[in-house]
Amino acid sequence: MTQIKSLGVLTSGGDSPGMNAAVRAIVRTALFNNVEIYGIIQGYEGMINGNIRKLSRFDVSGIIQKGGTILKTARSKEFRIPEGRAKAFQQLKHHNIDGVIVIGGDGSFRGASDFYNEYKIPFVGIPGTIDNDIFGTDYTIGYDTALNTVIECVDKIKDTASAHDRVFFVEVMGKDAGFLAINSGIASGAEGVLIPEIPNQVKACINQLKEQRDHSSSIFIVAEGDEEGGAMEVADKVRAALPHLDVRVTILGHIQRGGSPSCYDRVAASRMGMASVNAILAGRSGIMIGFQHEQIIEMDLSKTVKMHKDISSEMLELTKILI
Repeated sequence: MTQIKSLGVLTSGGDSPGMNAAVRAIVRTALFNNVEIYGIIQGYEGMINGNIRKLSRFDVSGIIQKGGTILKTARSKEFRIPEGRAKAFQQLKHHNIDGVIVIGGDGSFRGASDFYNEYKIPFVGIPGTIDNDIFGTDYTIGYDTALNTVIECVDKIKDTASAHDRVFFVEVMGKDAGFLAINSGIASGAEGVLIPEIPNQVKACINQLKEQRDHSSSIFIVAEGDEEGGAMEVADKVRAALPHLDVRVTILGHIQRGGSPSCYDRVAASRMGMASVNAILAGRSGIMIGFQHEQIIEMDLSKTVKMHKDISSEMLELTKILI
């Protein structure tokens, strides 16, 4: 086993609150173990371009409460092809980096898995996405904060919906997964949730509104990736079927990504950050650090990108009964 003398850390894909907490933990755990640590700026794109700098303990002071990521992030088309990954490999060699920790979502893990298989440089992933859709982990960094942001916004929308007797369709993020929508819908007391996991929901939504006498606080949460379309498309269908209703749309958009991370996100990200360094120093690589039942687990990276994470039957039943 090659001794790890230096590590690189990067954040990739969409940013999520708590990424900075993970970076802080990684930097300080590496330095605690007398390992040099380098920040790779702007994700895989920065790795290809050599946008890499050495980090000290003080570089990560005062960042745990900040949203976004001090390492910046970007989506790299070039890293998806072998030629791009070859450039990235040369940059790691040039900076004498022995292993890499990547914080990101399924696309980031797919790139890490390909890179690890091609060059065998130790790679460890930490799930960072507000969608909470990574297979093998109960939780992803940023999900808790984003969920609370959505609930706060929906609570405020309910006030104006009630004042004007309006029906609101609130669109939340979740391109292929409804975790954010279903949990925010339950927590905010919404009248309906439209998620990719359940088909043909607009018809049921229209029937529900027909039977509903009081529309003074009608809120429907729509996941942006629902097959029926986003909130705008769903609202248009409802307007066509029920023209007497005052139907409005709110798209929360990137407000869900920002903001100071919650306590849970800060602590969980810190735990994952420390575990990622410990794993790579112990010779374990090609893995993701995750949470199952509040405990740190390790899972093969290739499995996380091949398998789909499903919403539990309990949550689906809860939604059916409560909403």
